[in-house]
Amino acid sequence: MPNLQGFVPGDFLVFQIESGFGLMRILRIDESDADTVWHVRVYRDLFPEIEYAELALASPESLTPEIAHIALTDRAFESTQVSRLGNVPLAAEEQELNDNSEVSDRSIRLLLGLR
Repeated sequence: MPNLQGFVPGDFLVFQIESGFGLMRILRIDESDADTVWHVRVYRDLFPEIEYAELALASPESLTPEIAHIALTDRAFESTQVSRLGNVPLAAEEQELNDNSEVSDRSIRLLLGLR
């Protein structure tokens, strides 16, 4: 199934939670005819308004990863509504992913312990 959202590695995505907004970043997308696997990094930083998340992208190295790398099924990725905030080229360490990682079918909210 192709990536219909048009997201690419390096994209920063914002998602809403009850208390504000969180950020995640696409590290890699593995696409096949059967499914798409999304490799993402999820950040601990939460923002009361989207504008604060946009400002944080001016210095993305200051963001704190909560989940450094998780592979998600297409269903798990799509269960959280996201919007693209920007794209910053991936650093070398962000491109070196463990290909043996288990693929999770749990949503980002569940993985973060949020409901």
